[in-house]
Amino acid sequence: MGDIRSVVRTVRRALEREERPPLGLTLLCAGIAAAMVLPLSWLVIEAATVDPSRARDLVVRWRTLEVLANSVGLMVGVTVASMVIGIPLAYLTTRTNLPFRRFWTIVAALPLVVPSYVGAFSFVSAFGPRGEFHDLLSPLGIERIPEIYGLGGAVIVISLYTYPYVYLTTRAALLSLDITLIEAARTLNHTRWETFKRVTVPHIRPAVAAGGLLSALYAISDFGTPAIMRVAVFTQQIYVEYNSFGQEYAALLSLQLLGVVLLVLALEQWIRTDRTVEGGTGRSGGEMRVDLGVWRWPATLLPGIVSVVALVVPVWILLLWLTSGGAGRRPSLAFEWSFALNSATVALAAAIAASAAALPIAYFSARHESVLATIFERATYVGFAVPGIVLALALVYFGAGYESLDIPRSPKIYQTIPLLVFAYVVRFAPQAVGTLRSGVLGVDPTLVEAARTLGETPGGAFRRVTIRLIAPSVTAGAALVFLTTMKELPVTLILRPTGFETIVTQIWRAQEAAYFQYAAVPALLLLAISGLSMVVLLVGSGREGL
Repeated sequence: MGDIRSVVRTVRRALEREERPPLGLTLLCAGIAAAMVLPLSWLVIEAATVDPSRARDLVVRWRTLEVLANSVGLMVGVTVASMVIGIPLAYLTTRTNLPFRRFWTIVAALPLVVPSYVGAFSFVSAFGPRGEFHDLLSPLGIERIPEIYGLGGAVIVISLYTYPYVYLTTRAALLSLDITLIEAARTLNHTRWETFKRVTVPHIRPAVAAGGLLSALYAISDFGTPAIMRVAVFTQQIYVEYNSFGQEYAALLSLQLLGVVLLVLALEQWIRTDRTVEGGTGRSGGEMRVDLGVWRWPATLLPGIVSVVALVVPVWILLLWLTSGGAGRRPSLAFEWSFALNSATVALAAAIAASAAALPIAYFSARHESVLATIFERATYVGFAVPGIVLALALVYFGAGYESLDIPRSPKIYQTIPLLVFAYVVRFAPQAVGTLRSGVLGVDPTLVEAARTLGETPGGAFRRVTIRLIAPSVTAGAALVFLTTMKELPVTLILRPTGFETIVTQIWRAQEAAYFQYAAVPALLLLAISGLSMVVLLVGSGREGL
């Protein structure tokens, strides 16, 4: 008995020592966090060099106000539309007796694998003035179909590929809802609608806010879709100014876009509430279904129409391009497998680097609850919250500023693979941090301390115990970074070395030249790769609620 108590005291003292983070780990995490935040400082420096009077003229000019109005309108429209689609779909697939409910549960989440810019040029080809639907309807005497270009078209397209954020978060909240609370409300003679407002809405509100935030941030930071739909928004205008050497205006627009993003984050924090409904037996929401009655089969029209428009139309258009070849030929746009190799190479490098950078941060934040741990972890999320085109422009200024120093024998970094990979790491490292932190939290600290009592050094205990136990989390985080990097458009367009073509740059070149047939192969390949991300998501979340 005395030996057991001695071992317990030894482990307890070791755990108490562990509360004080090692100096080396602290300095390493501080360096990584600083590297994640550093790029944005160059953007601020570039904007600060603009003459104040000229800066004022650029900020208040009519074009800037138009860009601001379009960007806010796009963001609000997409957020509202995503909620209008996502919340009913979540409710139908979790709380009702919808026919083929398991099938619709999976299909409703699949639009998340389609990059919005792929959907955008597919919709242009299908619904444009001389699109495929125009050709199909012409024999019926229909000469005009609604205009797809403009703000309305951009809202529709982006919403079709962002509503799964609201759908997935709301569905998870509905699955965790205690149905005894609903039963209690019904016994108090509340109608189904009153029960929904008083019980269900307060419970799912944080989840809806979280999904709405993701949709809003995606809309405000999306570059490809507004450019294809010819909508003057921040991301599109920044790219135009960058290519026309309007760096001052591009920097000021980037700061304004950052301001809008921060405002969205603050608004979401204000709207979100931690208030939840407590009590009950804890039975899951999936155990009681609402009988749709005569509306049971008509209700399938919602997931059916959304799935056809978001999934079938793009795949149909891409296969049509693949088989028909289209009008005209331009061999310089032909797809080469070296493009896929380039994409895989930089994505793999980004995945490895992001995992290596995320591991110390994740371990520090999981094992040491302190203000420093919170600061280090939150610093890694800056790049993820910042639109990709803003991050790319900041690194352009960083690379140009570094080379202007004219340091002897210093390597070139502007438009190089290392700078491109660094941008990916800054952008997507939070995906690895979140996954790794969950893995570290799942490791029992007493196992590590047991290794310490057997003579292992802290590093040895980490290698022999912790790293082995979190290996699945490391793999999952790296895979998520790899798959997301493959789809990244604005960062790749701006920072890639001259002549370095990837899958996404090939798609963009074909789209800009209006030779859509040359985008078919890379777009279908990208859809297949993106589909793997959904597999990772489904495997990680399990099959609960299906």
